[in-house]
Formats: sequence, structure tokens, C-alpha cells
Amino acid sequence: MNQNLYQRAELCLLSNSIGEKSDCLQQLVRDWQNGEVSRDPLEVKKIEQPGRPALPVMVRPRDLPRRKITSREGHAALIHSICHIEFNAINLALDAVYRFQSMPDRYYSDWLQVAEEEAYHFILLSTHLQELGYAYGDFPAHNGLWEMTLETDHDPLVRMALVPRVLEARGLDVTPGIMKKLESIGDSAAIEILKIIQHDEVGHVEIGSRWFHFLCAQRELDTEQTFQALLEEYMKGSVKGPLDREARLRAGFSEAELDYLEGIG
Repeated sequence: MNQNLYQRAELCLLSNSIGEKSDCLQQLVRDWQNGEVSRDPLEVKKIEQPGRPALPVMVRPRDLPRRKITSREGHAALIHSICHIEFNAINLALDAVYRFQSMPDRYYSDWLQVAEEEAYHFILLSTHLQELGYAYGDFPAHNGLWEMTLETDHDPLVRMALVPRVLEARGLDVTPGIMKKLESIGDSAAIEILKIIQHDEVGHVEIGSRWFHFLCAQRELDTEQTFQALLEEYMKGSVKGPLDREARLRAGFSEAELDYLEGIG
């Protein structure tokens, strides 16, 4: 087996089979932890689409059907949407490993850990979906997370600022509300899964904050000013609220950043 970190990460990233992607990732994590993987740089390609199964069908976000959670189908569609986010997050973490090849070793350990935890979240949710009588791929989904990955594939600082600290951090804000909806229909199993995910996602966003701060320090940039400038440039200064300030503080945001985000939300 090839023992180059970046080639192995690319192989996992491009795998279309969920099972093969998971197996590839687990073996890569083991080999990396055992010091059996080299870091010889290689040519980085733009990946328009990561590996994923033929289903779900991809549609524009506004074309996703609206369903009531009180219906059996609406309940399953909600779990499916979270499941899809977790699957995308596996690819996002693998791309962070593959694409940015001049970071410290701890960076790769961090993002392989994220990929592994996202895969675990996907398994928990897809198993629960099956218990509800459905499977991953049964509902349409959108590709918004990967589109932002493409927009940030030129610079790890931009990636760390906007994918973990904006898109993934949004999950910290909305998960408590989703848990309340699930409580209203008595889905205690899903609530327990989301508690696990919320705990882990604080750590994932904190990893994004850590490496954003590292890169800002390396380039002698002010973290708060840089974060605001990138939000204005890439997201037109728009972030939906309300924020879970407590979770975001634990994930590496400053009070000033949260005040700014709440002011533009």
C-alpha cells in the first residue's frame, strides 16, 4: 500500500463507496499514528466533486422539499439532512489533509481525527435512519458545504476561517433547536446522537480556530480583523443568528468576534 499521507488522503477522498471510504480512512489513521506514512509533497489537484455514492440526488438548497417533522417522512428527512452534513464533513476533513501540504504534523493529526469522528457520526445517524425505515440517499440533498471547500482551496488560512469557523460552527448554533424538535416527537435516540455530535463539533471548530490563529500568527495578521475581512469578502458579511455563544467560546471564538457576528447576523 502507498505510504504517502497526501496520496492516501486523496484516495480516501475520491472513494465513492461509503464502506471503502471508511475503511480507507481507518487504515490511514492507524498508519499515521504508527509513523508509517511519509509526507513527501505531491501535485495538488482541484477536486470539483469528492467521492460519494450515486445517491442522494443533489439539488439547489431552495429546491429541497419542506416537510413537517411530525410526519414520518419529515422526521426521516431531518435525520437524513444531518447525516448528509456529516458525510460531507468526512470529505472536508480529508481535503484539509490532502490539499495543504506544508503544515505541522499536528495539523494532520487533528484533521484525521476530525475525519474519523465525522465518519462515526455518519454511522450513528445512518443506522438511526435505517431504524426509521429509510437509508442515506433516500432524500435529495444539496452541495453547499463542498462549494465553499472549492472557494477556499487556494489558502489554508481562508479554509480554516470559513469552513470550520463559519459553516461548521453554524451547527453549534442550530443543534440545540433541532434537539428540541426531536424531543417534541419523542425521538430520544436521535437526541443522544446529537449530544455526541455537539460535543465533538465544539472540538472540530476549535481545531479550525487553532490553525486559523496559527496561520495568522505566521503571517503577522490580526486574527479578529482578518476573520471579519474574510467574512466580508467571501460571505458578504452575512451570518445567520442566533449564536450559541457558550459553545463558540469553547470552540475558540473571542467575545469581540461573537459581538461582530451578532451585529451582522
